[in-house]
Amino acid sequence: MSRPVVIGVAGGTGSGKTTVAREIFGQFADRSVVMIEQDAYYKDQSHLSYEERIKTNYDHPLAFDNDLLIQHLGTLLDREPIEKPIYDYRLHTRSTDRVIVEPRDVIILEGILILEDERLRSLMDIKVFVDTDADVRIIRRLIRDIEERGRTIESVVSQYMDVVRPMHMQFIEPTKRYADIIVPEGGHNRVAIDLLTTKIHTILGG
Repeated sequence: MSRPVVIGVAGGTGSGKTTVAREIFGQFADRSVVMIEQDAYYKDQSHLSYEERIKTNYDHPLAFDNDLLIQHLGTLLDREPIEKPIYDYRLHTRSTDRVIVEPRDVIILEGILILEDERLRSLMDIKVFVDTDADVRIIRRLIRDIEERGRTIESVVSQYMDVVRPMHMQFIEPTKRYADIIVPEGGHNRVAIDLLTTKIHTILGG
């Protein structure tokens, strides 16, 4: 069998990277495709107290277990299944449950910092950065965290200014230079998504 195609989709929080990844995923629903979220690979923190775990900076590269993610990608590239971890945000550590993921022809890797690690970049055939204005991103995050996570406006804004924005400027924004394709405005950019899916079809042989 030929080597699976790995497409990396990065971008800041609220940029629309997940929407882009899902759009690509949907375009290949009739083919062999799987999506891996970097968020599933936050480090296990069961050895820490809950008080220590709630201080986790989820926007910092050190929050991720990239060693395990790279190992799992290698396994999928070898056409073997993996047990993908599940992260429990309520307990701020990895769940004891796992998800069996079978190897597929197309692997979509999605996450804020997937382009930050050179080892991850070397596994990707196409590197995408979803680039959306900061004001749009903070509004999207505000709506999401209030509606889906029961947060207050004050807590979301405080976290954004104290953690999310500084981490974006220091670690996420600089990775744009590694992208093969930059997609402005996320999932609303139909032209960019169509170009991406056409390229993937070409790699897969039509």
